[in-house]
Amino acid sequence: MTKDGDKVAPRASAEAASKGGHETATLRKPTRPDTGERNGREPCPPQVAEQLRELDHLRRTGRYASAWALALSLATAHPRLARVLMEVAMTVGIWGGAPAEALPWFERALELAPGHRTTRLHRALCLARLGRHGEAVAEFDALVDGGYRKALVLHMKRAESLEALGRHAEAERDWTLALAEDADNPWLLQQRATARTRLGRREEALRDLTDALALQRGDGVDPELLHERGLLRAQSGDIEGARVDFQTGLAALRRGDPPALPEALRAALQALPTAREA
Repeated sequence: MTKDGDKVAPRASAEAASKGGHETATLRKPTRPDTGERNGREPCPPQVAEQLRELDHLRRTGRYASAWALALSLATAHPRLARVLMEVAMTVGIWGGAPAEALPWFERALELAPGHRTTRLHRALCLARLGRHGEAVAEFDALVDGGYRKALVLHMKRAESLEALGRHAEAERDWTLALAEDADNPWLLQQRATARTRLGRREEALRDLTDALALQRGDGVDPELLHERGLLRAQSGDIEGARVDFQTGLAALRRGDPPALPEALRAALQALPTAREA
């Protein structure tokens, strides 16, 4: 509960500040007044742009009830401003954690401004969160073909939907394209390693995990990466290399690591054959 009596929506503050989603911080810039029509949108009057800045402030400070009330009032007053409708959709879909409720607002905005790519991107993200991955991939495809500037986000999110559809070769392609945009990202390397493992490309997956671990040495070794690499090493017959990874992973455990990880590391270590058995 905040000072003005609003409840903070579940997941709202975390989603706005984090990366997985993380989507909001990555995809959006602070609201600024429009000076003219853009991508099919009508120009946004300065007074409305000022209210949208206030809406964004309310959302980012966790005052969801006030933000939602303001968003609805703006939609009532300006039902043909695509930007207002998009911000209503963002409010309920991201900060409110209700992507199903956001979709009709995105669609209303796109009826008014079918060429507005950021609205299409957020609609695609909503579809993915609802498990409608085939539709999401089609939207991502159209944005990629149209040369949308946020290539990193597009390839990451399309890869996730492709994986959900079992299209692992295409997902591996997109993780590679994402790495072309952000080559020194350990998380992206880990995701590509997972895709490559599913495709049976074990040696390439091992290289990705080794590269990811090398990038993280300055911040401490990631025990989850060590667990994944240890499993691959064991499958490849490198028993001692796997043993070192599992032991190092147990020693490197940190607060905030997945709760099941310590037991997974111990179980993997115990499952390794002894030197005599090997």
